Amino acid sequence: MKFTKSWVDEWVANSLSAQEMSDAITMAGLEVDTCEGVCAEFDGVVVARVVECEDHPDSDHLHVTKIDAGTGELLQIVCGAANCRAGLKVACSKVGAHLPGITIKDAKLRGVESHGMLCSYKELGMADESDGIIELPEDAPVGTDLHDYLQLNDHTIDVDLTTNRPDCLSIRGIAREVAVLTRGEFKDLECAPVAAVIDDTYPVKVEDTEACPRYLGRVIRGVNQKAHSPVWMVEKLRRCGIRSVSPIVDVTNYVMIELGQPLHSFDLNRLHEGIVVRFAREGEKLVLLSGEEVTLTDKTLIIADHKGPLGLAGIFGGESSGINDETRDVFLEAAFFSPLAIKGRARHYGLKTDASHRFERGVDPKLQMRAMERATELLIAIAGGQPGPVVECVDEARLKNDHQITLRLERLNRILGCTIAPEEVERILKTLGLNPVAIEGGFATTAPSFRFDIEIEEDLIEEVARIYGYNSIPNKMPVADMLMSAEREEVLKDRALRSSLVQTGFQEAITYSFTDPKTLSVFNDLEPLVLSTPISVEMSAMRTTLLAGLALAARYNVNRQQKRVRLFELGLSYIQDKDAENGVRQEPMIAGIAIGDAEAECWNQKGRHVDFFDIKGDVEALLALTARASDYSWQPTQCPFLHPGQGADLFLDGRRVGVVGMLHPQAQKALGFKIPVAVFEIERSALSTRVIPLSKDISKFPSVRRDFAFVLDKTVPAAALTGEIRAQGGALVTDVTIFDVFENESLGDKRSIALGVTLHDNDHTLEDAEVDGVVARILEAVKTKFGAALRE
Repeated sequence: MKFTKSWVDEWVANSLSAQEMSDAITMAGLEVDTCEGVCAEFDGVVVARVVECEDHPDSDHLHVTKIDAGTGELLQIVCGAANCRAGLKVACSKVGAHLPGITIKDAKLRGVESHGMLCSYKELGMADESDGIIELPEDAPVGTDLHDYLQLNDHTIDVDLTTNRPDCLSIRGIAREVAVLTRGEFKDLECAPVAAVIDDTYPVKVEDTEACPRYLGRVIRGVNQKAHSPVWMVEKLRRCGIRSVSPIVDVTNYVMIELGQPLHSFDLNRLHEGIVVRFAREGEKLVLLSGEEVTLTDKTLIIADHKGPLGLAGIFGGESSGINDETRDVFLEAAFFSPLAIKGRARHYGLKTDASHRFERGVDPKLQMRAMERATELLIAIAGGQPGPVVECVDEARLKNDHQITLRLERLNRILGCTIAPEEVERILKTLGLNPVAIEGGFATTAPSFRFDIEIEEDLIEEVARIYGYNSIPNKMPVADMLMSAEREEVLKDRALRSSLVQTGFQEAITYSFTDPKTLSVFNDLEPLVLSTPISVEMSAMRTTLLAGLALAARYNVNRQQKRVRLFELGLSYIQDKDAENGVRQEPMIAGIAIGDAEAECWNQKGRHVDFFDIKGDVEALLALTARASDYSWQPTQCPFLHPGQGADLFLDGRRVGVVGMLHPQAQKALGFKIPVAVFEIERSALSTRVIPLSKDISKFPSVRRDFAFVLDKTVPAAALTGEIRAQGGALVTDVTIFDVFENESLGDKRSIALGVTLHDNDHTLEDAEVDGVVARILEAVKTKFGAALRE
């Protein structure tokens, strides 16, 4: 939004410089992009009159002119502008004048002396392009300095507004903000109704009042389209980035910048039977004012007559009903279009207009009549004409109504961290147009129709804070009471599990809760919960296992030349269960996947792929955190996606709570892996608590170790053997360690397992008889239960 400081000054008196005004509104939340003068630096340029204009004798495009610059004598100046003519009032730079990058001197142009230069807007740094020299009004006083005549000691300020502040897309809105910030008087524009001179009206019908709750129209006959817009209007528009076109177009643009209400004008004599506001029919064609033809969709709101579309509502007019040099009778439109009906439509057709920019963000639904009267007043003053009565179609139920919001002073001061006097709060609210009424403990306010962004109490607090000034709020360090955690010490927290896995070389991954159903089917045959509107087919099912997402992440990394991938995740799996709330049981799980080298590449060891014992060791490190690893047991896996000889199921209290092992070759192939893959997945609840460690004295008595090498069937699990040894030794057995496993053809279907058994008693030194008794019980038990014999 571009505006000039002098235009704002007309609405609110203030002593701020342009830069000070820019700083003030920036700190209030309206970020200023640029603040620059309305023209480049120059001097010696005055208002002058072309007395004579003749063709140059030695050129087909130059003119030799006689210029009255108020000096008492005529200046001869050679000019090449096509619009130069006798009687024209122009901007003349005299000899010695300084223009951007040039000093005017006496010169000869093709043998003819020239004592000055007739200037264009571009040469004075007032525009990027110019069609010719500046044409000033006929009543411009000759000899007057151009700075004084055009009031060029002014600045243009460009504000980058956020989408929630469409109320500031006008001079009126900016002035309202400045008045609040400077505590100045806001001089609102008085728009008295323009009396109808004729009774002419034009039929208007709104088919969709949700998209267009209010539509105003007025017939104005006898407009002189060949009249010239006054220089003050042309200059104000130019400084706001809008080119002067004609009186009718200039007036509608001027009112849009001044009040924030986009208007549109139709050539009344080019309309047919009546105006209809409706959505387009699929495939309808419309030629825009730019000459481009667009094909309309049924989601586009249009202005039409009984013959067809006339324009894109709130965006751009059509060529068939546009204003031209022959226009005498005008139908003037002022409407409120719902932001939802306009949003995105301009972009769909490759358009970006000032009107769509405002309607997409929201226009004051009570502004249309004021804008209509203001535009009528200006148009008649500039180009004449006879206005008819205003025709209005309105659906009050669909318009934004003012609503009450209560501001509590206690909450305001608590959130801002400082105390603001109630009188100051009331002043701020009042100047913002919120009509505060004092109540016990605060104020009852009414959000005005032009503030779409004020809905709740927090919005009011934000408004008070930004007007009071963020710099005025003292900086205070926050103070908070530190409370001890209410969690029990025995609870095993997620960070402990994460730390254990990270120490073993894993990295945490966070995958989507929805994944590919085909990947899920590799790990289990549970029916997943399918999304009704998935992002894609590959992300259409809620995961029934964390391994699906981890497998996809691991494959992604392996395919990008990562030789060692170890990932884990803590998250929820989603199991359909009719007994659960909403029919879905959300099960917290911890899972991991390892692929590639078992250890980081190093010169002193031979590389190998990760195997079952690596992943099982990582899981046992997790179990060790509970300080009750003996409560868990392992059994050969029953999971179809694990290798039958390299997988195990984890049990706790007789219930399976997890799995660990190498992927079955078929599962490995289905997932796209070419090398062995190790995985684990455990219910988080199985790792929820730990045994609290208790201190005890260090024993003064020595321990005794006895080694055994048992030959037994390969089908006997090692865990069963060690468990039986612990059972027979009771409290005296403190450790059982397998230190060798030997298999050979000579042993057939048997193998040799060598174990070290440590015995210890805290009360006394064990006698040989006690040790021998335990050894005898162990030998007898393993022989009876497993058919094991000592290896010779």
